[in-house]
Amino acid sequence: MTIDLSTYGLDEEQLELARLVRAFADEVVAPVSYEADRTKTLPMDVVAQMGDLGLFGLPFPEEVGGQGGDYLTLCLAIEALGRVDQSLAITLEAGVSLGAMPVFRFGTDAQRAELLPDLLAGRALAGFGLTEPEAGSDAGATRTTARLEAGEWVIDGAKQFITNSGTPITRFVTVTAVTGETEGRKEISTIIVPSGTPGFTVEPAYDKVGWHASDTHPLTFSGARVPEANLLGERGRGFANFLHILDEGRIAIAALSTGAAEGCLEAAADYARSRIVFGEQLSTRQSIQFMLARMQQRVHVARLAWLHAARLRDAGKPFKTEAAIAKLTSSDAAMDNARDATQIFGGNGFMNEYPVARHYRDSKILEIGEGTSEVQLLVIARALGVV
Repeated sequence: MTIDLSTYGLDEEQLELARLVRAFADEVVAPVSYEADRTKTLPMDVVAQMGDLGLFGLPFPEEVGGQGGDYLTLCLAIEALGRVDQSLAITLEAGVSLGAMPVFRFGTDAQRAELLPDLLAGRALAGFGLTEPEAGSDAGATRTTARLEAGEWVIDGAKQFITNSGTPITRFVTVTAVTGETEGRKEISTIIVPSGTPGFTVEPAYDKVGWHASDTHPLTFSGARVPEANLLGERGRGFANFLHILDEGRIAIAALSTGAAEGCLEAAADYARSRIVFGEQLSTRQSIQFMLARMQQRVHVARLAWLHAARLRDAGKPFKTEAAIAKLTSSDAAMDNARDATQIFGGNGFMNEYPVARHYRDSKILEIGEGTSEVQLLVIARALGVV
């Protein structure tokens, strides 16, 4: 089964892009997903093909090497990939939202000229080091420090759960660090740390529950030195700037979650039609029909939520609350659909060779990454004026 995207108010270019990436996902990504997941290996040849398609440059202006599209179009691509492989979808999402977007939004002309061309072409990736062992949802508790010494930032500390930080084409990681104190509060800035910098160590990859093919590492900094010019954005504005980037990223995660929810629905519906139980198709049972109907409902509502947030963002209107609603709604949809799809598959759903098993493992992080469900609820409650 295939959901008709033409009913969602997309223009012809957006529909064509969605069709292109969905075909790429089915024909190129899906055939390698099981092996990539089993071996916990990011397929770099597929990443290169994603770059050749222009996916990493979608929401950036042509004058900086991008495709001249909008954020909604990027999210359509992420959703299409998320249907079949969340690891590849998050590689694109993080490569754009956390890797290239901070440089585009806050970088100097020199930083943009040096770094953006390869990032937007998919020839390079970058990570964003925010989360620490003692600073997750409470990112203001950052302990990593950076002090100026002889024209260089000297960085000490640790980061964890950093996506795209250790791939063969990772060019740098942008890290948040305490660079001083203002009126008794930490001054948090963001600094670009190139891969291979002495004192910067990419630790061994995590053994994760899901997203096995996605590149994720802890990072340590011990006297790592970079030029003073590697400051990204205004000093002391690093945390505030990242919050804006995080709001955008929540829309993209919502799109990824919607794709995952749809992938589970497609697989479950196909399986229910082909599975014979007591001489009848499993899909003839009303309990299964109702379960599939609920799954379709979740996909539809999730897509409406992220599309609305993306349209607000692209129109230059406030979207923080809508992004939180979209992320909360769609991550719930992904997790619920993964559970229901696995139930429909029965024993086969517990076998990793079936995509629904991978979605079952992968989808939990969607309720945690880029702001937990509880953080989304807090954002929504604040908008209501009850916090």
